[in-house]
Amino acid sequence: MQTVTLNNGIEMPILGFGVYQIPPEQTERAVVDALAAGYRLLDTAAAYGNEEAVGRAIKSSGIPREELFVTTKLWIQDAPAEENTRRALETSLTKLGLGHVDLYLMHQPYGDVYGQWRAMEAAGRDGLAKAIGVANFYPDRLLDLILNNEIAPAVNQIETHPFFQRAADQDLMREHGVQHQSWGGFAEGRNDLFTHPVLSEIGKAYDKSAAQVVLRWLIQRDIVTIPKSVSPDRMAQNFDVFDFELTEGQMAQIADLDTGRTLFFDHRDPEMVARLGKHRLDS
Repeated sequence: MQTVTLNNGIEMPILGFGVYQIPPEQTERAVVDALAAGYRLLDTAAAYGNEEAVGRAIKSSGIPREELFVTTKLWIQDAPAEENTRRALETSLTKLGLGHVDLYLMHQPYGDVYGQWRAMEAAGRDGLAKAIGVANFYPDRLLDLILNNEIAPAVNQIETHPFFQRAADQDLMREHGVQHQSWGGFAEGRNDLFTHPVLSEIGKAYDKSAAQVVLRWLIQRDIVTIPKSVSPDRMAQNFDVFDFELTEGQMAQIADLDTGRTLFFDHRDPEMVARLGKHRLDS
């Protein structure tokens, strides 16, 4: 497995397994299968409602804790944000059955971001999280957080796929030592990604699928990616992307697919800010 080195020296696998939108009753089996296929980076979140199932799968796997890289995420906390952030992390750790996570991400750029971040910095110092980062932060919000806090995020997990490539975001992250991580790498199949003629034609040269081409494209851009599936065969296929390399010309072909726009929702849209910013998880 190829790895990236985070800004605090921690090694993170460049390819992992995500459990977003996998129902809790299917998550344990999916994670067990993913671990059997060789995945060691697992990505969940309090908002996904399946941390307990991920924890059960980790426990039953028998894989030593030090071989795993586990990420979970903080949802928006009410005041006092610092106290509630600490409680939220402790709750996630209890559900996962772990003494620490390898990466703790602030899931949304809303609420008392500074209070939440201070609590996350403290959690890192106390060993509850080996690294801390953010998700869904656009460059302006990310830079503001970096400039006005002690610890810079190790990771920013953002929507990134062939139709929304985030090159400018990645340039800023590189400048400030923040690792780019993709969510929605397959664009949830939108724009016919799995049968897209450009991606499929590139794949034919290597006997690979369009999905495998997308994962390889992300990896060659040094972007951590976390594809999800409940199919063991698809998990194995997604893992089988380290035996070929796209040419500069093929990378340029994929670059031409960029629309520069989200396929899902804009985190700066007032309606989305209101919807996500008011949402709270059941404790």
